[in-house]
Amino acid sequence: MSTTRPYSPGDRGPEPSGASGASAGRQVRRLSFDGESGVVPLARDFARQALHAWGWLPAAGADQRAAAEDVLLVVSELVTNACLHAEGPDHLQLGCDNKVIRVEVSDRGTGQPAPRNPHRAGRPGGHGMFIVQRLCLDWGVVRTPGADGKTVWAELGAPA
Repeated sequence: MSTTRPYSPGDRGPEPSGASGASAGRQVRRLSFDGESGVVPLARDFARQALHAWGWLPAAGADQRAAAEDVLLVVSELVTNACLHAEGPDHLQLGCDNKVIRVEVSDRGTGQPAPRNPHRAGRPGGHGMFIVQRLCLDWGVVRTPGADGKTVWAELGAPA
């Protein structure tokens, strides 16, 4: 089930604009796609570097490896959706604490992402938000009143 809540339960919302580094145990990294091409592999490489910096990679075991791969897949799906349905992403922000990693992709699109319903596994395309829904603890969309675009966010649990 998708959510339309702007933030997950207990979350205070996105980091202040321009945030980077750590604040109260939360580490944040941000990537701008301004003028970039090949944004999906760029986003995956950026996320992989963040996971290395945060100690998720190299993975110590199968659970940690699976959790890191899930993060990379969610990053790929959200950035790909921004490319296909919203004129491309503006930026990617990753936030991590010891329990949750939050992926945020901002774009200028007006559409509302949603899993294709009913989901048809045998049909090509349309699986991105279904994958995000299945892998994540929660996800949603944030819109800023009076501004173009949106931020699609998703949260994944840290490996045990």
